Amino acid sequence: MKKIIFIDVDGTLVDYEGHLPESAVKAIRQARNNGHRVYICTGRSKAEVYPNLWDIGLDGMIGGNGSYVEDHGHVVLHQLITADQCRRIVDWLHSRKLEFYLESNNGLFASEQFAQKAQPVMVEYSRRKGKADADSTTVASAFPDMIYDGELYRDDLNKVSYILNSYQDFLDTKEQFPDMANGTWGGAGEIALFGDLGVKGITKANAIEALLKHLGADREDTMAFGDAKIDIPMLEYCNVGIAMGSGGPEIKEMADYITDGVDEDGLYNAFVKFGLIEKE
Repeated sequence: MKKIIFIDVDGTLVDYEGHLPESAVKAIRQARNNGHRVYICTGRSKAEVYPNLWDIGLDGMIGGNGSYVEDHGHVVLHQLITADQCRRIVDWLHSRKLEFYLESNNGLFASEQFAQKAQPVMVEYSRRKGKADADSTTVASAFPDMIYDGELYRDDLNKVSYILNSYQDFLDTKEQFPDMANGTWGGAGEIALFGDLGVKGITKANAIEALLKHLGADREDTMAFGDAKIDIPMLEYCNVGIAMGSGGPEIKEMADYITDGVDEDGLYNAFVKFGLIEKE
């Protein structure tokens, strides 16, 4: 039976330095040659899916943690933050002196002081991910295509991420925007580095359900790969959920199977394990 495979990007398909293992490329290409479908399922917006990922050969993507679904260039679903919500978010974050960036399929748009204020934050983020040369991390290397002079009142947004000066900033923002999905990343609870805002009710699982309906496909034929807490709904929804060995404890505890780390050929080894490809 041919499978529909969903793969998270950061920490799953690529490591946190952005390195794409050749074994992962080989696994995906062989699986697709064998008739399986492969989609990336990521928090990234389409503007952050760079050519090296598309060059692998993919059937499509789920982006914005579920707000955008694409199959072979056809947009299946795209749920956006409204223009009014965007204006309220931008004004609120400015009033709190919180720097931010807006995530859309048309690009990443930074607030006025984001490059300066984000520098130490991105260094800390890299340290937490175990990057060997974390101290040399720059905002430019973390966000190579960031736009610094773009329009901030927009109607094409999937998500908004903002730097937390304190955890209270997240709590206050969550209270201010009950009509939106509120989250954090870069750490749990009071050690979080960023807050984020998105369309309420969106998850990777909801997006997969929409794609399966579009394809006329069966949930029983799905497999998902992830490494982080935000991937748990995706692994729970799919028939088989696989956690990366380099992933967090929460996702490992609930996964059906734990493969090797992203930089230990984890994706390739799991594809072999589950019969998607034959080992060479």
